[in-house]
Amino acid sequence: MNWFPLLLIVHIGLAVSLLAPSLLLPFLLRRADAAGGRHNGATRLLMRLQGTGSVVIGVGLALSGAGLLALLGAELLTQPWLLVALGIYAANLLVAAFVSRPNLRRLLRLEGGDDATWRRRARQQRYVAYGMAAMTGVIGFLMSTKPALW
Repeated sequence: MNWFPLLLIVHIGLAVSLLAPSLLLPFLLRRADAAGGRHNGATRLLMRLQGTGSVVIGVGLALSGAGLLALLGAELLTQPWLLVALGIYAANLLVAAFVSRPNLRRLLRLEGGDDATWRRRARQQRYVAYGMAAMTGVIGFLMSTKPALW
């Protein structure tokens, strides 16, 4: 049996799910603010993933990445497009860990408080999410086109 397609789907799913809370929560929290602060099931799930699920997802991502390297060979790491994509993904993870998550925690603590401050911080958080989404799009472009960068 060829394990590559299954492993690739699992790896991509884990990679997206690791960043999904930082990308989606700013927009879902905005919707919850408009609905009187009530969080739906998707928002609660993403908040849980943001908290405790990240370590489990990160370990699964590392294991599936190692499995892909074992199947495809280590020479894949010499491809410039992959190195750039991995660098962008690492930068995205750093932004998620050190900018997005702390800001989301502060934003959740402000719920029900000063509306003007909450809206200003929520807008800033959405801009961070736009940047992270753009970086994710560049990764997808690099992975699908595999350009010769140098």
